[in-house]
Amino acid sequence: MSQLPTTTIIGLEVHVQLKTATKLFCGCSTKFGSPPNTQVCPVCLGLPGALPVMNEHAIELSIRAGLAINCDIPPLTKWDRKQYFYPDLPKGYQISQFDLPICADGCLEIADPADPDATRKIGITRAHLEEDAGKSMHDEASGRGDSRIDLNRCGTPLLEIVSEPDLRTADEALAYLTKLKEIMTHLGVSDCEMQEGSLRVDANVNLHIDKHGEIIQTPIVEVKNMNSFRNVVAAIQYEAHRQYAEWEEKGFTKQTHGKRTFGWDDVKELTYPQREKEESADYRYFPCPDLLPVRIPVERVEAIRATLGETPDETRARLQSQYSIKPYDADVIVSQGRAMVDYFDTVAMASGDGKRASSWIQQDVMRTLKEQGGDIESFGVSAEQLGEILSKVGSGELTNDRARDVFKHVIENGGGVDDAIKSLGIEAVDDSEMETLVQALLDANPKVVDDVKGGNDKAVGSLIGQARKQNPNANPQTVRDIALRLINGA
Repeated sequence: MSQLPTTTIIGLEVHVQLKTATKLFCGCSTKFGSPPNTQVCPVCLGLPGALPVMNEHAIELSIRAGLAINCDIPPLTKWDRKQYFYPDLPKGYQISQFDLPICADGCLEIADPADPDATRKIGITRAHLEEDAGKSMHDEASGRGDSRIDLNRCGTPLLEIVSEPDLRTADEALAYLTKLKEIMTHLGVSDCEMQEGSLRVDANVNLHIDKHGEIIQTPIVEVKNMNSFRNVVAAIQYEAHRQYAEWEEKGFTKQTHGKRTFGWDDVKELTYPQREKEESADYRYFPCPDLLPVRIPVERVEAIRATLGETPDETRARLQSQYSIKPYDADVIVSQGRAMVDYFDTVAMASGDGKRASSWIQQDVMRTLKEQGGDIESFGVSAEQLGEILSKVGSGELTNDRARDVFKHVIENGGGVDDAIKSLGIEAVDDSEMETLVQALLDANPKVVDDVKGGNDKAVGSLIGQARKQNPNANPQTVRDIALRLINGA
C-alpha cells in the first residue's frame, strides 16, 4: 500500500556554548579537556551559602547573537530556576530563563535545498541564557556498569536557540544548522565545536498525515544525542519513517500519547525511547531569588549592533570580488569565523596575492591548527609574517618548499622571517652558478635533452629534484627555464 501524503514538522533546539573565559555565574574556567572536577568551586558545585555573580560578557555575546538572527532584545530579562534532579546537576535546579528570555521573535533565512534560487524563512521563537549541567560518564567496559560524574561543565554559559516548527525536511534542518553555526563562529559568539560539546542539537519531530482530508498529527518526539550534523540528518529521516510505521501499526492520534524523548544510536542508526517528555509545569519554574533581573537599555543594544560588521554572506561575496578566489575557498575561510577572515585579509594584502594566501591558509595554517590545537588569534605565525613569507615566494626569493621551511621554523622557534631565513641558511643563488649546475645535470642526463628536443618539455622536471639535492636553494622554475634555454639554444 502506498504511503499517504505526509508532511514532516521539525523544530530545532540548539545549545550554543558562549565563548567566555569563565562560567556564567562564577570565575571557574570554561577551558575544554581539563581533568574531571578540576574546574569547580562552591558556586558551580551548589554548596550551601554560595551565591552566583552574573558574567557580563555572556550578556553581551547573547545580544550579539540575538541581533544576528533578527531577534528583538527586550528591555528587561530575568533568571529562573528550572527544577530537576539528575546526578550531574548538584544544585537540583538549573539557572535558566523562562518567560522573559534575553532574545525573542527572530528568524533566519536559509537557501531552499529543493530550489537553489529560492530561500526559506525559519522563525526563531526565542534564545535564552542558561547554565550547563555536568556530564555523566558510564563505564560499561569494566563489567560493573559504574557511572562517574564530571562537574567541569556545570555553570558553563549556554545560549539555547529555539526555532519555530518551520522546517520540513532533514536537508532544511542541515541548511539551518550550517547557517546558524556560520553566524555564531563569524561573530565570535562560540567556536561551535560539536566534538567538544560547544554546540548541541535536539530535534522535535512529528508528522502531519493527510488521511483523505483528515490531518492526523503524530506525537512530538524530541530526539537527543546527535553529535554531528550528519547524525542530525540521519536521525530526523529515521524518526519520520519510524513514526509513520508506528502510526500504520497502532493508529494513534496526538491525544493518545504525550511528548516523548528518544535518543539517537549512531552505531545502529536508529532512534530509541528514553523517557516521557516533561512539560514546563514539571520543571516548577520560579524566579531565581539570588539574581536580580537584567535591564538592557536601547543604547546598549544599538552600540552592540554597530559592532556586528559584515554578515557572513557579505564577507563571502567581498572575498571573492576583492581577491578573485573561488566560492568554495571563500566558504572555507568564512566558516572558520571572523578572526580567520581578518587573518586572511592581512595575509592577502601583505603578500599581494589572495589566491596564494587562500591556498596556504587552507592547507598549511588550518592543518597546523588542527594538529596543535588553539585558535588563529594565538597562532605561532602572525598574519603579517605569513604575508611576508608569501611575498618572498611571489618575488622568487623563496621557493614554496623553502617557504614552508621558514613557516615551520617560525612556529617552532619564534622570531622574525628574516631571522628564520638566516638560521636555515637560505640565500639567493647566483644566475651563473645556477647555469653551471643545470649544464652539469644536462650533461649527465642526455635522455632528458633528447626528450625535450623531441617535443617533450616536461622531461626537464626530472632535473629539478637533482638540482635541489645539490643546492636546496635552487628555484624549481629557474632550473626549468635555464634547462629549456640551454637545450633549445644548443
